[in-house]
Amino acid sequence: MSINRRQFLAAGAALPILASESTSCQEPIATSRPGEGLRHQFAINIEMWFRNLDFSDRIRATADLGFKWVEFWPWRNKDLDEIQIVCEDVGVQVAQFTGWGFFPGMNNPKNHDKFENEIRESCAAAKKIGAPMMTVVGGNDQRGMSQEEMLQNITTGLKRVAPIAEENEVMLILEPMNIRVDHKGHCLYGSPDAVRICRQVDSPMVKINWDLYHMQISEGDLCGRLREGFDQVGYIQLADHPGRHEPGTGEIQYGRVFEELEKLGYDGPIGCECSPKNGELEAANNIATADRWRSRK
Repeated sequence: MSINRRQFLAAGAALPILASESTSCQEPIATSRPGEGLRHQFAINIEMWFRNLDFSDRIRATADLGFKWVEFWPWRNKDLDEIQIVCEDVGVQVAQFTGWGFFPGMNNPKNHDKFENEIRESCAAAKKIGAPMMTVVGGNDQRGMSQEEMLQNITTGLKRVAPIAEENEVMLILEPMNIRVDHKGHCLYGSPDAVRICRQVDSPMVKINWDLYHMQISEGDLCGRLREGFDQVGYIQLADHPGRHEPGTGEIQYGRVFEELEKLGYDGPIGCECSPKNGELEAANNIATADRWRSRK
């Protein structure tokens, strides 16, 4: 059942404000517009947030929480004209969307013609709604192909479409997944292979969608891996683990990771590809709390 934004906001106002205990490294945050005044920019994933709202109202609800960016998954089932109008109306920008998904796999050369055509059309969609980048996915394991063959096919495919991305000034961000929890059978996981692929492609418009949730499950050492591969980072996504909820609900010390990103010079939006554990308002406040975390000197 879909509800409208007015009903959603009324329900949110009735929720208890998030309370957090003050510690030496964390300050309490409690506000109805937690997205305002943060050190970092956050892009709310409106496929996972506000699921009971119509799609355009999810953008409006994001703005109501004080955030200035959204991200989403495939664009083909969306009304791009409406997205453009609503974003302009409420002052929200699209950070990125999925331009090429799991199927058919980019890791099989027989799909590269279709991949090229889809990237051309996805670039046009990105320019229409003002999105500076879009996610591309390597694909699931191909029967009869070795891991190295599949990775080489991804490299070949990205080299083929890199000039298209450069011409349109739309960055392609390759997303490694995790195969332990969410995407068993996916051919690209962890950072080393993705970093190697992007360095071989050697394009300013082909980088990595560095999803910290997937990286934590696949390899850990989040700050160390970021330092090693930061030259190939195009975009950052987050979720805590376990549960794939917002920061503060799992094992990841996101405040420490945000500090590392700041030291490395990352100043782009951070995609919140997480499901709110106890509602959107509390999730947004948890993000704000993590953003203002500071370790003891």
